[in-house]
Amino acid sequence: MTFPADTGYTPTPEDRASLDAWFAEYDTASGKRDVERMADLAVFPLNLVSDDSAGNGRSAQWDRERFIATMTRVMGEGEQDITFASTRTPVFLSPSMAVVLTDSDMTLDGRTQRLRYADVLIKRDGKWAFQTMIQSGWGDSL
Repeated sequence: MTFPADTGYTPTPEDRASLDAWFAEYDTASGKRDVERMADLAVFPLNLVSDDSAGNGRSAQWDRERFIATMTRVMGEGEQDITFASTRTPVFLSPSMAVVLTDSDMTLDGRTQRLRYADVLIKRDGKWAFQTMIQSGWGDSL
């Protein structure tokens, strides 16, 4: 299947619905701090792109073990769920590739933090998975 380079791909309503369903599942896992399930929804090695405190762009590739260890530390422990109110803007490059910009309010223990990040998702065997995470401020830990 080929797509004209000058027009790209126009997603179907089903494309958007399947992507929204993937994010709903990921947000549910994140909210419950279910890092193992979050990892199940990724493709490894996972690409990470960020910047560091010196203002330099950084990138890394994580395997599943590093993702789980890092996200367990970042998400912290606790009984209270984390909630997300997100607005997502997907750009479908094809039926099986999308770049998604997210503006999100994450709330935990009554404190809200605003997040902006992008993800690259690919579809394999009919299911979405994230392959690249892009967010400012994580570069010192990469």
